[in-house]
Amino acid sequence: MGRFLYPVDTDQFADIRKDGKVYVDKTDMVFDLVGKYRYVFLARPRRFGKSLLCNTFKAYFQGQKELFEGLKIAELEKEWKRYPVLHFTMSGLKNCTIPEAKSALELFIGDYEKIYGRNMAEETPGKRFRGLIHRACEQTGEKAVVILDEYDSAIMRLMYEPEQLEAMRTMLREFYQVLKDEGAYLRFVFITGVTKFSQLSIFSELNNLTQISMYDEYSGLCGITQEELDTVLRPCVEEYARNLEITTDEAYALLKRNYDGYHFSRNSKDIYAPFSVLRAFDGKNTDHYWFESGTMTSLIEHLQHYPFIDAIECDGVEVGEDEFNISCEQAQTPLPLLYQSGYLTIDSYDPLLRTYILHYPNLEVRNGMISGLMPLILKRTTADGNSLVRKMAASVFKGSLSDALIALRAYIAKIPYDIITKAEWDEKERKENFYKLLLYMAFSMLDSTVDTEVKSVLGRADVVIKTRNDIFVLELKVDDTVDHALEQIDSKGYAIPYEADGRNLTKCGVSISSEARNITHWRVVDADGNITDEQVFGL
Repeated sequence: MGRFLYPVDTDQFADIRKDGKVYVDKTDMVFDLVGKYRYVFLARPRRFGKSLLCNTFKAYFQGQKELFEGLKIAELEKEWKRYPVLHFTMSGLKNCTIPEAKSALELFIGDYEKIYGRNMAEETPGKRFRGLIHRACEQTGEKAVVILDEYDSAIMRLMYEPEQLEAMRTMLREFYQVLKDEGAYLRFVFITGVTKFSQLSIFSELNNLTQISMYDEYSGLCGITQEELDTVLRPCVEEYARNLEITTDEAYALLKRNYDGYHFSRNSKDIYAPFSVLRAFDGKNTDHYWFESGTMTSLIEHLQHYPFIDAIECDGVEVGEDEFNISCEQAQTPLPLLYQSGYLTIDSYDPLLRTYILHYPNLEVRNGMISGLMPLILKRTTADGNSLVRKMAASVFKGSLSDALIALRAYIAKIPYDIITKAEWDEKERKENFYKLLLYMAFSMLDSTVDTEVKSVLGRADVVIKTRNDIFVLELKVDDTVDHALEQIDSKGYAIPYEADGRNLTKCGVSISSEARNITHWRVVDADGNITDEQVFGL
């Protein structure tokens, strides 16, 4: 057992504090929010600490001062008043029919009616909620605090069933409308979800709800920032490094590569996935934890309404804010869903053009996406993909890029013909994108074993593979020559950043034929331009 206790099995603030488990102090931002706003909405991906934050607000407004000893808020708050807190965790409505969701909502309300009483003339959830707020205020002499966690759980499943979706929203709207009408009785309202509130029109009347999801100053409200990892969590990183028998610097690099990269605003702090980092610390290893609890299954259910290829092509896309912040139900692409769910994140922002570039945040997400979608797109098993990765990785570690490409060529040859035919759609651009996508997925999977950088399929198709002794720079061309591929490596300077590295530098042009439906030619040259290997295959 390590020196630290990690909260990998609880989101209860009180239990974490009482048990002495690791807690990253965000309470100064909690205090700041309460002082600035009365209605607050925060959207963050799943497994990002939203529920812990809700429980922190609950403990604060219940005046549990003892739980905050030693935290930042202890020096800021002077009164520690106790308010009636109505905390609803709406995830209980997930996968419910409308009658089931209504019954579950009434049970939530009923738990608080045991404390504050019920008027039997109040029949609907909205009327009972309204009466509950009034009685809580009357009995305590203080305004009520309402916390709604995962407000959109009941809705996401119905996104592609318009009639059911509207019926569910109508039922919930009556409940949420109370928050607008009873403002005089409310001290603070905090709402969390994955999707943005304005997009699902449940809160159409709640026009004073402040959405802080893309505010720079609250970008680190959920998750672990680089600064926090470097300071308060540094002892945990050092323990993690000792357990893995690596240096602390190597541990930081490992954590960054796998779990870092989330940005939620234009000038966001650098954010790590908290669930994954804490699981890595606790488990003394570096697995991909975010996909363990049904994440991929849920995503695929949604992506079935779009071409799977489009989900991969979103990596590296340049868009305006409205294109990834629009309603998921109205979107023509999976882009809003992927961004709002955390599969894509803001990579950069151009203030002149007012455009964003979105990317997979880290290796954990990219490999999870690729390994989950590859069998569906290419009709090959996960075991096939893992076998390919092992063969390619063993080859590049030995310095033999040709053997890695031979393994990849054999894999491509087994892809069913009809998959490729459908993907081509008899359009040249779509045809090229399919083969670029195929190679992008293969080299992305390789990244789990070898340090591989793969550019977006929407941009140039170059790949950089790094091992202890070698650096390989590849350019991939569809229905074009290896000469053009190698010329592009030189003209665009793709290899220049690695010339002074000290490792063996190799450049490779790869040509894919859509007629042959496979790799048909590659040429490998050294740093001086000498051909060291070349393979040509007939159609």
